[in-house]
Order: sequence, then structure tokens, then C-alpha cells
Amino acid sequence: MAAGKEIRTKIKSVENTKKITKAMEMVAAAKMRKAQDRMRTARPYSDKVATIAGHLSMANPEYVHPFMVSNDASKPVGLVLVTTDKGLCGGLNTNMLRTVTGKLREIDQAGNKAEVVAIGNKGFGFMNRIGASVVAHATQLGDTPHLDKLIGPVKVLLDKYAAGELSAVYLCFTRFINTMKQEPVMQQLLPLNAEGLKAKAKASHAWDYLYEPDAPTVIDELLVRYTESLVYQAVAENMASEQSARMVAMKAATDNAGNLIKELKLVYNKTRQAAITKELSEIVSGAAAIGG
Repeated sequence: MAAGKEIRTKIKSVENTKKITKAMEMVAAAKMRKAQDRMRTARPYSDKVATIAGHLSMANPEYVHPFMVSNDASKPVGLVLVTTDKGLCGGLNTNMLRTVTGKLREIDQAGNKAEVVAIGNKGFGFMNRIGASVVAHATQLGDTPHLDKLIGPVKVLLDKYAAGELSAVYLCFTRFINTMKQEPVMQQLLPLNAEGLKAKAKASHAWDYLYEPDAPTVIDELLVRYTESLVYQAVAENMASEQSARMVAMKAATDNAGNLIKELKLVYNKTRQAAITKELSEIVSGAAAIGG
């Protein structure tokens, strides 16, 4: 019964794994609800700032912010890559990194260079492995995004763009659609698209403002807040996507463990039955030989 003992040990091991994946599924479900609430709570602020920025784009002020000016296309391209710190969340990071790799290949084929800000340990490690130029990074963000941890790394690219050292800045993250679906997104962060801002403002007429203390101060602060809100919203969406993907992945792992346990028990029962049948046949054969 050596084989039977090995199968029993294997069954016990898979049962322990099933308990772990089930616990991780339940934890991810609880975190997912909080992450979704956080994501939805951040949307009104982001939408309002976008509306004001859209009105501002139609105001024709005497001062134009550098974020709304297109730079030389030959300059390097900036990428803000948002991934997770931990794994075990299905193909979430793989899909995002595949999209970013395609963009990097496209930039390289155009004879240009890319500078990356990595938010999340998985993206940071991947960019280092492929030899990308990582100018700043933020990892170990926890379950709640904090803007003070995000501003520093992202500001590196914002300052470079304002100084005319970058041609564009893209924001790469995973957008939360629903619990079962998340999609990788590559969104242009800079230069700010005037037409896109006007669409977000949902206004057909021009706006005008009185600036206090002056237009440069107000516009500088507003557009910086706007870009920060986009980054914060992207991280919040990515965290909601992470917990949803992890919950689904752990549920699939738990179900697979249950199926494997059933198969192993079936093999164990067949092995034990074969051993018992063999012993009975030996006893009957021995009795027949003695009686004969």
C-alpha cells in the first residue's frame, strides 16, 4: 500500500492548498468591494476637474499652460506604467505589460526613446529586466492609493514635459469594467487634448473667467491637479481590477483543487480495491491448495 500512502499524502497536500486559495478568494472579495467604492468615490472629483479644465480650454485665456502645448515629436516619449505589487491575479499584469511592450516597440521603430515611471512592483521589475529607461518608480502602495506617494515619481515626467524634454506622456493602466472583465488602457496624458477636454465639459459655448490672483497661477494649479487626478483615478481603477482578478483567479484555483481531490480519491479507492482483491485471491488460492 505504498502507492496508497503517497496518494493520501497528495490528497492532504491539495486539501491544504485549497484552504489557502479559498481564504485568499474571500480576502480578495472583501478588498474588491472597498476598492470599487474607493474608485467610484474618486470619480466625481475627477469628472469635475475635467469639466473645469474643459471650460478653461474654451476660455481663450491670455496664458497657455505648457501642458496644452505640443512639443517636438523627436523628443523621447514618457510612459506612466501602473501595475500591481503582488501576483496571483490571473493575466492582469501580463495583458498590461504586453500592451506596453507593443508601445515600446512602436517607439523604437520610430527611432525614438522612451522614459518610464513604474507604479507597482511587477511593472518596475519587468521594465528593469527588458532594459527600459526607468526614471522613477513607486512600489509597496498597499491597498489604498495615496496621492503623496504618487506625485513625486509622476512629477518627474510632468516637469520634463513642461521643460520641452518630452514629446508626449502616456498613462498605462488596467481599467475596471466589471468583476469578470478588466481591460488594459493606454491613455494620452500630455499634451492635454483640447477637443477631449471640450467633450468632457459638455458645453457648446465659450467660457470666460476672471482670474484671482492671475491667470498663470490659477491655470498652473488647475492643470497640475487635473493630471494628478487622472493618475490617482488610474491607480484606483487598477487596484479594483487587481482585487477582482485575484478573486476570480483564486476561485478558479479552489475549483481546480476540488476537482483534483476528487480524481485523487477515485485513484486511491481503485488502488485500495485492487490491493484488497489481490489479497483475497491469494487467500482463496492458498486455501484451495491446502484443501487439494
